[in-house]
Amino acid sequence: MVDTDIVVVGAGAAGLSLAHRLPARAPHGAVPSVVLIDPPPGPLRPPRRTWCFWESGPGRFDRATTASWEWLRVRGRDGAVVRRHIAPARYKMVRSDDFEALVERDLKDRPGLRRLEATVGAVTGLPDATVRVAATDAAGTPVDLRARWVFDSRPPDRLPAARTRLLQHFRGWFVRTERPVFDPEVVDLMDFRTAQPARGLSFGYVLPTGRHTALVEYTEFGPEPLTTEAYDSALEDYTRRVLRTGATEVLSTEQGVIPMTDAVFGRRAEGCDRVFRIGVAGGATRASTGYTFAAVQRQSAAVARAVRAGRRPVPPPPHPARARWMDAVLLRALDTGRVDGPDLFFRLFDRVPAGRLLRFLDGRSRLYEDLAVGLRVPVLPMLRTAAELPRLPRRHLTVR
Repeated sequence: MVDTDIVVVGAGAAGLSLAHRLPARAPHGAVPSVVLIDPPPGPLRPPRRTWCFWESGPGRFDRATTASWEWLRVRGRDGAVVRRHIAPARYKMVRSDDFEALVERDLKDRPGLRRLEATVGAVTGLPDATVRVAATDAAGTPVDLRARWVFDSRPPDRLPAARTRLLQHFRGWFVRTERPVFDPEVVDLMDFRTAQPARGLSFGYVLPTGRHTALVEYTEFGPEPLTTEAYDSALEDYTRRVLRTGATEVLSTEQGVIPMTDAVFGRRAEGCDRVFRIGVAGGATRASTGYTFAAVQRQSAAVARAVRAGRRPVPPPPHPARARWMDAVLLRALDTGRVDGPDLFFRLFDRVPAGRLLRFLDGRSRLYEDLAVGLRVPVLPMLRTAAELPRLPRRHLTVR
C-alpha cells in the first residue's frame, strides 16, 4: 500500500485545478505528497469540452485562453438586442485540451506529485484516521493507496434528492465560414431566435474567434436530451436561417448535458469525514445557469489555502445559501411554465446593470442587489413559486 498525504480522484477541471493550486510546500516547509488519478483512456474519461467564465484582470489560466471578450449580447425572440459592456471583466473561453496542457506543463516538475492512470473503486475510511483508495491500473493490476485526505471529483451515479431537475443539454459546432459573418468583439450569450420547445427553452450561443470562425451551440433547458440528429438539425436551422452563415465548414463538435437541480450536494462523502466531493460532484455547478468553472476555482483555492495553513481542508460551499434558494425558485418557475424563460432572461440583461448582474450570477451580490434584480422579473409568479417550495417533497431523480 502506497502512503500519501492527498489523493485527487479525477483529472478533469476540478481535479486538475486543485492539483495546480495545492502548495508545493506546506507548514514548516514540508512537501505534501499528492497522487492525481486519471482514468485510463476510455468511457470514464470526459470528452473534450469548452469552459467559459468571466474574470477581471489577468487570470491564472490566461495562457490556455482561446479567446476573451468584453461585450455580451442577448437577442429576444423578436430580434430585439441588448448589448452589455462588462469591462473591467472579460468573458473568457478555455478549451479542455489547452487547459490540460497548461496544467501538465506546470506540474511536470512539482515535488511530491505523482500522476497515475487507474480506475478508482472503493474509497473507505480506516481506523487510523486515514483513507484507503482501491484502484486498478490500465494493465488490470490492483493499486492500493492510503491517504490523509481524498478529493473525489467523479460524477455521482444519481443526484441527491431534489424538488426540481432540468437538464441544460447542448451540441456545438466549431465552424469556418466563407463570408465574414461573425463579430469577434461580441459573444452572443443567449439568442432566442431559435424554435422554442414545448417545455423549457432554447437558445443559440455564439463564441466568435474571428470574422470567419466561431463555436456555435444550440442549447436547451428541458427534461431530456435530444438525439444527435435533432441537435444537428437545430444547428443547421440556426446557422443557415438565423445567422445566415452561407457556406459553412464544421471543423469539430462538442456535446454535453449539465444537470440543473435544487439538490443539496454534500461536500463530505458518506461514512468518511476525510473524503470530500469537489467540482460538479460537490455542487460547483450553478443551478440556474450551468456555469461551473469559476466556482471550481474558488473551491480549489480555498482548499489549497487550508492545506498551506495546516487546517482541515474542507471545501467551502461553492455558492451561498441565498443564491441556491433563488436558483431553486427560478428552476421551479421555469419547469412549471409559470414564467416565460426567454422573456425572463432578456429582461434581466435589458434592465439590470452589467456589473450587478454579473455579481448576481456569481452569487456575490448583496441582499439589496438581489432584491433589485428580483423586481426585474415577473414578481407574482416568482412569489407564488417561492411560497410553495417548502411544501414540495424532494425525490431522487436519475442522472441520464
